[in-house]
Amino acid sequence: MFQSKATARQHFLGTREQRPHAEGLLTCAKQVLPDVPRIALYVSRGPEPQTGALIDWLLASDREVLLPILYADNDLGWGIAPGAADLVPGRLGLSEPPIDLGSDAIATADLVICPALAVARDGVRLGRGGGSYDRALARIRPGTPVWAAVYDTEIVDALPSDTHDHPVDAALTPTRLIPLRRSGDD
Repeated sequence: MFQSKATARQHFLGTREQRPHAEGLLTCAKQVLPDVPRIALYVSRGPEPQTGALIDWLLASDREVLLPILYADNDLGWGIAPGAADLVPGRLGLSEPPIDLGSDAIATADLVICPALAVARDGVRLGRGGGSYDRALARIRPGTPVWAAVYDTEIVDALPSDTHDHPVDAALTPTRLIPLRRSGDD
């Protein structure tokens, strides 16, 4: 369907800009999240699936939430979420935790929920193109589940991919969790 990642990104970014409002992940996540102590998540912005209420709920349920810190080279460090009111301004208008635990802290997560513009049914994740999450996901412990947060309309049959792309296990939408067949899992 898409000839290149750039074409796919342009399509999905344009579609998101047309959304009347961004929906949150909390309602679905409450039903499907495993009972794990530490979850790596992201602070949503703009038309992305909203994570603010989910972060607050996780913190209120005595779980630790790791949030990304964007470095100058587009790699990601991670810090413990102190609560939405205590986040600090980061690069490119992102909100980040005030204390950086380093780029390897993601390896302590029991579940990773990452942003995506789209995911394919074989687990290919389309990000924004900076490679931040592909680098970060290469550091997770083997067996740690990785979910991509997208809208239902952003789950497609196929997406272009490169060898450095890290596949995801499932798509978390505002309405459901969809297991994906990861590349090479036959």
